[in-house]
Amino acid sequence: MQKQEMEKNSYEEAIYGLKKLLSEKSDLEGVAAAKIKKITAELEAATFKGSAKPADPVQRLKTGFDFFKKEKYEKNGALYGELAKGQSPKFMVFACSDSRVCPSHVLDFQPGEAFVVRNIANMVPPYDQTKYTGVGAAIEYAVLHLKGLMSIPDDGTTSSDFIEDWVKICMPAKTKVKADCSQLTFAEQCTNCEKEAVNVSLANLLTYPFVKAAVAKKALALMGSHYDFVKGTFDIWNHDYDLSSSVTL
Repeated sequence: MQKQEMEKNSYEEAIYGLKKLLSEKSDLEGVAAAKIKKITAELEAATFKGSAKPADPVQRLKTGFDFFKKEKYEKNGALYGELAKGQSPKFMVFACSDSRVCPSHVLDFQPGEAFVVRNIANMVPPYDQTKYTGVGAAIEYAVLHLKGLMSIPDDGTTSSDFIEDWVKICMPAKTKVKADCSQLTFAEQCTNCEKEAVNVSLANLLTYPFVKAAVAKKALALMGSHYDFVKGTFDIWNHDYDLSSSVTL
């Protein structure tokens, strides 16, 4: 057991070192860079080879965010400082939810460069205000304006075809924040609303019978997370929706 742990640590150190090399040496010859990526992939596969269980999912998220924060976020302060002021992506990309095909990875998009919509089979449905509202809201958001849940009026008036009806799915989050956090600034309320909206989505997941059954059998675990790119933090919490027990990275 101790030997396995030592080998795993060695693999993780090697993977981290190779990824760091790739991020720093963008001018590497194509063949050399491809070889390093191949070795990295082999090492990542070897990390789990022979293990009785897969790596702890929460630890995997922590490790991934730690690498991102050190190698991307902290080294590109100017970029993330500009993104904190707003976004103006030049591309809108429709892609499949297929885990093997990540648009940002395949097309080498940087944060703020592309507005991405992912769904099954990367489909764009026809305009219909009663169906396909998720994709419709994304298109409207990208083409016309940027709006958040906390900015939508409470009187039921609407000025958009899709967005406002779509984000109202998480209206319970807004109601809770306005009731519990009235003493906070609007910006702080927005941050709290973002987290509470995740909790609403977690609860909504349990309305799907097959999800609820899988959770009951402990074949599936639901977790909430929130990334704050202004502060560079990443919170994770369990599906009991208890924000007080979240882990901040």
